[in-house]
Amino acid sequence: MALRGSLLRFFRTQLNNACLNQNRAHSVAILGAPFSKGQKRRGVEHGPKAIRDAGLVDRLSNLDYSVHDFGDLSFPRLDKDEHFMQVPFPRTVGRANQLLSTAVNSAVGAGHTCVMLGGDHSLAIGSVEGHSQQCPDLCLIWVDAHADINTPLTSPSGNLHGQSVAFLLKELQDKMPKVPGFSWMKPFLSSSDLVYIGLRDVDPGEHYILKDLGIQYFTMRDIDRMGIQRVMEVTLDHLLARKQRPIHLSFDIDSFDPSLAPATGTPVNGGLTYREGIYIAEEIHNTGLLSVMDLVEVNPVLGASSEAVEATAGLAVDVIASSLGQSREGANMAFQETPSPKQDTEQLRL
Repeated sequence: MALRGSLLRFFRTQLNNACLNQNRAHSVAILGAPFSKGQKRRGVEHGPKAIRDAGLVDRLSNLDYSVHDFGDLSFPRLDKDEHFMQVPFPRTVGRANQLLSTAVNSAVGAGHTCVMLGGDHSLAIGSVEGHSQQCPDLCLIWVDAHADINTPLTSPSGNLHGQSVAFLLKELQDKMPKVPGFSWMKPFLSSSDLVYIGLRDVDPGEHYILKDLGIQYFTMRDIDRMGIQRVMEVTLDHLLARKQRPIHLSFDIDSFDPSLAPATGTPVNGGLTYREGIYIAEEIHNTGLLSVMDLVEVNPVLGASSEAVEATAGLAVDVIASSLGQSREGANMAFQETPSPKQDTEQLRL
């Protein structure tokens, strides 16, 4: 048994080293996940197209990345998918996340930093699980107005986009019923590996779970009180002080105030400002440890106008680009030296 334990530790170390080295490579894989069955409002399946149409690939290419857009995953429609308790479409959501897990696993294994475009936030189940297959020691930063840590027994709506984190946490394993469609996965994340930023609409059962498990979280009140710089210092110290490890960033566009991101399904007033959201992304990039990020819940159908849709999708592009190195200082391209005028140019001036 001692030998087996040593071998397991060795292989985990090798996987984590590969993840940390991968983040130094300038290669990005984009995976579209046009999926909406984790909630009840149509339109969020068009999120990946809206974000691409807002110029994502060009923006990342201008940051000197090698960009590999693998297009959109295709999710099967199940003819028979009855409610489980009050949870709608459990098998459909489970199957979609299994497919996404495989895709993220492959992208990270190929050496890319992976960007997953949702789709609703139930997709984070598969995205984080697939990431963990390559990087078992990852940590998770969840930027959202909502905690998404309900179980089927605490959820007021039953929607799985509000239960994503509960599927991931080992501490909730005995609190989760066996939801059809999810037999392929087991919880793998410890509550100490998770930090929330931007919370302002937390259900009673979620609030109890956050307190009971001692999860580190920052509400919008905390951000007002502490400032976003201190929030990020505490976040990164909490997750990275003991050792450097891969970061999974799961970013819900509704973390922003609805005045900035109106085209989303569950807007809540009093959200992040533009500067706060971009600062979060910049600080995560500055660690050099971002391995996978999700950008979810852009819903073009819910925009009151084309301007509202463009503003929301453009904001998503800004967050992704800032997470991958776009700087407000403007130094986004490598410049080796200040150009000198050529001699013939000098002669023309005489």
